[in-house]
Amino acid sequence: MNETSKGGVCLQRWDWKISLLCLCFVSLSSINTYGNFNHNLWNELLKEHVRVIDGGQVTQVNYGGMLADHNRLRIYLDQIAAVKRGDFDNWEKSEQLAFLINAYNAWTVELVLTEYPDLGSIRQIGLFPFSAWRRDIVNLFGEQVSLDDVEHGMIRGWGIYNEPRIHFAVNCAAIGCPALRAEAYSGQILEQQLEENTKLFMQDRDRNYSSEGRIYVSRIFDWYREDFEQGWLGVNSVSEFLVRYANELELTEDDSSQLELNDIRIRYLRYDWNLNRTN
Repeated sequence: MNETSKGGVCLQRWDWKISLLCLCFVSLSSINTYGNFNHNLWNELLKEHVRVIDGGQVTQVNYGGMLADHNRLRIYLDQIAAVKRGDFDNWEKSEQLAFLINAYNAWTVELVLTEYPDLGSIRQIGLFPFSAWRRDIVNLFGEQVSLDDVEHGMIRGWGIYNEPRIHFAVNCAAIGCPALRAEAYSGQILEQQLEENTKLFMQDRDRNYSSEGRIYVSRIFDWYREDFEQGWLGVNSVSEFLVRYANELELTEDDSSQLELNDIRIRYLRYDWNLNRTN
């Protein structure tokens, strides 16, 4: 072997070592020192492509920008897919829940991008019983599952989180849905994030308000009524949950009293399924 050949082999070995180091770095970058998942990439995408309106009561997604950054989104989805169920089970419950919410929201954006820009509503994707939420598109824990599996089978179905405020965090890409938060969820501050989301949602008068002795709220409270009846912080009904956020709803003392006694009519508003896109 001549000197040139030897040099070529050395360079190849060096390139291989560099590639291996880079791969290790990418893998480790998705995990912090406590063994939990790092959502920095998703956080960056949200900050760059989610437009915040009215202090966060409403947000709009720049799907065009997300599409231009599609490779970064796919890297994040690949990082999610690489998490093993055994490792996940050893995380704190807050870290698990933050991970599942982020996974749901990121895969929802990915689903929208498969049809964007020729899409006015996520409901245009697929037909019942093969609707958008029932497609096995999510790579998670070594399986192909659906968005419904993540939300209803895991977040709600496992029965270990008992957290009704997740309905103000998981985002269905519709205007009627609570805002897609312009930052990733983190187990360390999840309580703060969920509480802020809930208050902002309850302050949105397009979705929740009182008028002439009646309470008008999002249909979310009707669809997921059972989640508000599981004793979360002593709350056992939709009415009790609404009373907890009476200030945000701007309820009078009389309204709150009647709610506690179930003496006030609750009406559920029509849901706006138009895409939550920027204009």
